[in-house]
Amino acid sequence: QAQLVESGGGLVQAGGSLRLSCVASGSSFSKYTMGWFRQGPGKEREFVAAITPGGSNTVYRDSVKGRFTISRDNPKNTVYLQMNSLKLEDTAVYYCASANSRVIRTVGALFDYWGQGTQVTVSS
Repeated sequence: QAQLVESGGGLVQAGGSLRLSCVASGSSFSKYTMGWFRQGPGKEREFVAAITPGGSNTVYRDSVKGRFTISRDNPKNTVYLQMNSLKLEDTAVYYCASANSRVIRTVGALFDYWGQGTQVTVSS
């Protein structure tokens, strides 16, 4: 799949929620592990969450566990990131990415395709 398009970012107050979506082109979506990454101002890109092709396995960075949920809808070629109890430190550009692998990945270099990113800004 060559194109990933994120949406759903925006400005939200601390404690609020947002749901990000990422739509993939192509017919092989159900074969790809999908991931979300983020890059905050002045920071390096970091892993946020990932989900296996069938959706049975997920993994999260420690700082978002219990607040963020990754899910996917394979018939719709879409992966989601539900973000609750948002904190100031969640402010970042969020990217979705796909990896041609049935084994879950958490390292950005192992992902093949990337979206353009969507801005999430959490205010106090």
